[in-house]
Amino acid sequence: MAVMPRAALPPYLRGPLPGAMVPRGRGPQRETPAPFCLHGSSRAERHDALPATHAVCVPRHRQRDGGIHRPRVAEEIRAVKPTDFSVAVTRFLGSYLPGQRNVSTNTVKAYRDTFMLLLRYLRDERGLAPEKVTLADLKCDLIVGFLDYLKTGRHASPQTVNQRLAAIRSFTRYVQVEHPELLLECQRILAIPSQRWQKPAIDYMTTSALAALLAQPDLRTVEGRRDATLLTLLYDTAARVEELVSLAVRDVRLEAPAQVCLSGKGRKNRVVPLMAATARLVAEYVDEHQLRRLERVAGPLFCNRRGERLSRSGVRYVIDKYSRIARSSCDVLPERVIPHTFRHSKAMHLLQAGNPLTTVQAILGHADLRTSQIYAQADLTMKRQALEKAAVTPPAAGPPSWQKDKGLMDWLRSL
Repeated sequence: MAVMPRAALPPYLRGPLPGAMVPRGRGPQRETPAPFCLHGSSRAERHDALPATHAVCVPRHRQRDGGIHRPRVAEEIRAVKPTDFSVAVTRFLGSYLPGQRNVSTNTVKAYRDTFMLLLRYLRDERGLAPEKVTLADLKCDLIVGFLDYLKTGRHASPQTVNQRLAAIRSFTRYVQVEHPELLLECQRILAIPSQRWQKPAIDYMTTSALAALLAQPDLRTVEGRRDATLLTLLYDTAARVEELVSLAVRDVRLEAPAQVCLSGKGRKNRVVPLMAATARLVAEYVDEHQLRRLERVAGPLFCNRRGERLSRSGVRYVIDKYSRIARSSCDVLPERVIPHTFRHSKAMHLLQAGNPLTTVQAILGHADLRTSQIYAQADLTMKRQALEKAAVTPPAAGPPSWQKDKGLMDWLRSL
């Protein structure tokens, strides 16, 4: 075993010899061994990509012609050129939608999910790798096949398919401006019609069914009082489930006049008044959980057991739990109760109380009055009352009988 000469050592090793590795014992004193190189050990060499103060140990079998064998990973990364599709999607989702269109975060996420499904379809069904997709590959036939894949392969509803198509149309309008040479194919994609579907009847709870459901939470427990407050506020404000879970403590005003500020779709805000009973229930819930403290006013109004913001699935779980219990004693409760059922129920009860559609539109936060008209069309009680008001009393005597006309009978027999 050869000992490396001291002059051959690197500069940072030319200092005084290191001390013994272990404390000296009672045995004979020996000199501290000098550093040496084992047979076959790696030679310290500096990689070209590293600064001059760094060194790497490269095995000899990776050294070529006295130099260092550089991996090809960096070269391959530099050789991959981004496609026009990847550049367009990145700018569309990262700059165009949030910047120029000023859409919400949820809209960007929904469009992102559409492109994820499209890339999976191209990879699994068409054999086209995501990094090789170009704008020239986005033909009208490919988009039609993608929509059929969503409907048959993923069993998506027509509403979901139309939502994915809307995202593709928005991206196509962006592409046809950035790449005018693809204008013809973009127009073919924009001409793809939306799918039709049969709109289901609106399910809503009657006042008796709603009362039976709201009576199920156990007010003797902390969780029961939270659930009772949640369900009552969900109905009284006609809030969407996303608006409810995003409520902060500071969004609720409990002093007269009590009200709540909801942030709806498209980042539109609306203020909904609270009834006295609902405001009192919310005030007791806020005081019980000490939510009036300054450090908690910006936090969520409703939390789960872990102290985190209650999710939409958590709200659905609460509704399902009490719906199953209430259904055993209430036959008129709808078979499927979802958070939006409370919103439908509030709208129907407002109409049945004689309020105009404009009031329903203001409370529900509809941008178009035609959206609120679906509730007027769905109320059978109001239809029956309207028909009874417009009905004409039929005559007491019945219509004349043609069999009593002897002249007509003789004429018929002569034919």
